[in-house]
Amino acid sequence: MERARRRSELLRLFHERAPIAKTFGMRLAFDDRDRAVVTLPYHPGLDHGLGGIHGGVYATLLDSAGWFACAVARTERCWIATSEMSVHFLRPARRVGLRAVGEVLKAGRRQDVAQMHLWDDAGELVGHATGTFLVLPHIPRDESEGGRT
Repeated sequence: MERARRRSELLRLFHERAPIAKTFGMRLAFDDRDRAVVTLPYHPGLDHGLGGIHGGVYATLLDSAGWFACAVARTERCWIATSEMSVHFLRPARRVGLRAVGEVLKAGRRQDVAQMHLWDDAGELVGHATGTFLVLPHIPRDESEGGRT
């Protein structure tokens, strides 16, 4: 039951309170292994000058997938902060939706390491990242606890 409640809280945080999710049109889900799945339908407003989807969009999706994979794995309510992320832009994506999947590789007391993959609608791997996410239990995760999300 605790896992279902954490998932529900994080889904609400992403879909109802994160302006970037609404601005980009991203959606979040969790699979049966608690991997975070962030999807983004194609939007021409996110293209760069040469017509492909901007690399910053890749990074945003990958970071979000890693962050939420780490957050759902935590049993305590705490703030998670991305401290480092290495992105590999593997191929350009043009006029396609994207799907990022993040999973925790190693959970630690103070930091988690995650890997994230980014696929286009055709199932082509277009990006990959690894990230380190700090666990900050002294910072509340939501405003009702005195912090900011």
